[in-house]
Amino acid sequence: QVQLVESGGGLVQAGGSLRISCAASGRTFSSRTMGWFRQAPGKEREFVAAIDWSDGSTRYADSVKGRSTISRDNAKNTVYLQMNDLKPDDTAVYYCAARMGRPAYLDLVRNSAFYTYWGQGTQVTVSS
Repeated sequence: QVQLVESGGGLVQAGGSLRISCAASGRTFSSRTMGWFRQAPGKEREFVAAIDWSDGSTRYADSVKGRSTISRDNAKNTVYLQMNDLKPDDTAVYYCAARMGRPAYLDLVRNSAFYTYWGQGTQVTVSS
């Protein structure tokens, strides 16, 4: 089993920045994929970003590309999402997800069904 714990959410003004974190514990492998998804009230959960733990390759949703950066810290077993130039539309609960192993093709990481483990979520609220 793998446990994921998100932290770092909060309230920020439009145009501001925030970094959220996801610490993994348990039976984690060096070969894994980790991602961030978000869900706003009344909307479906959507892909935000993902990273291949082995080689650091990344994927981003068009809505956050250029404003967000996903990264990982091997020593801390933690993945981060740095979000800049935040907009009210970024308001959502942000979820960390993980799957041990790598996808058959990288764009699979955009699909929530690809992931096995999920965190409890952290709220990000952007005020206008």
